[in-house]
Amino acid sequence: MIDYPAAQAVALVVETGSFERAARALNVTPSAVSQRVKQLEERLGVVLIERGNPCTATENGAWLCGHIAHVGVLESELMQQMPGLRGETERRVTISIAANADSVGTWFLGAIAPFTRGSEYLVNIAIDDEGHTAEWLERGRVLAAVTSFGEPVRGCRVTPLGVLRYQATASPEFCARHFADGVTAAVLAQAPALTFNHKDRLQQDWVRQVTGEAVVFPTHWLPSTQGFVDASVAGIGWALNPVSLVAGHLSAGRLIEIVPGATLDVPLFWQVSRFAADRLPELTRSVVAAGRQELVQ
Repeated sequence: MIDYPAAQAVALVVETGSFERAARALNVTPSAVSQRVKQLEERLGVVLIERGNPCTATENGAWLCGHIAHVGVLESELMQQMPGLRGETERRVTISIAANADSVGTWFLGAIAPFTRGSEYLVNIAIDDEGHTAEWLERGRVLAAVTSFGEPVRGCRVTPLGVLRYQATASPEFCARHFADGVTAAVLAQAPALTFNHKDRLQQDWVRQVTGEAVVFPTHWLPSTQGFVDASVAGIGWALNPVSLVAGHLSAGRLIEIVPGATLDVPLFWQVSRFAADRLPELTRSVVAAGRQELVQ
């Protein structure tokens, strides 16, 4: 049997990022938390926590944290049926969800707001590229994900949400400097772009869509959805931005669509573990309703 107090200590260290903060949450000393974690690691024969600042879960630790999240949901479900148990714990359950930064920066927070207002659950949103968020589900690190992966992850249910549409934009000054003679593969190979991180393929996909070629272009690295918009307006580079974030700038003339009408569409899906889908249907209803209202259908 799993030592659940020790497993809870592991989950809290990962959630809070340190043994000290986990100790405060449990109202014990940091040495007591460290001892619980060490004893569980020795019993299981695996390292569960990567010590550092912050502390993070190893692959085995992530699976254990996922199990503890499942247990927390089950306990909350039990307390709803047996109100007399509610005094047994004051700790609220945290639901982990993976989503891409552009969804979080546009429509996703509004999507989960009704769920957070109507329940006692807390949410932990992990940010990753939409092409990689499904991996968090596969590894058991989250209960649900917004992803561009339409094939159901094992043990999950998938629902289409709609399309997140992007426009390639730049400031008028940037366009005058780099695109005065049009947008071609040769020109794009010289014009600085913006890239979120090494997983971000949007700019490359758009270039291939427009030119039919795989172009190597210079790029600034900027891991921020709003930062992309601000950097585009400032003339730092050209970038793919969600339509909803640049509409006002386009209308005001602060940005120009560098190839008019050449949008890039990214289909998004809601994947949720069957466990969570059965026990938290209001979360899926809220996300799907918002996606179908805010995204292109």
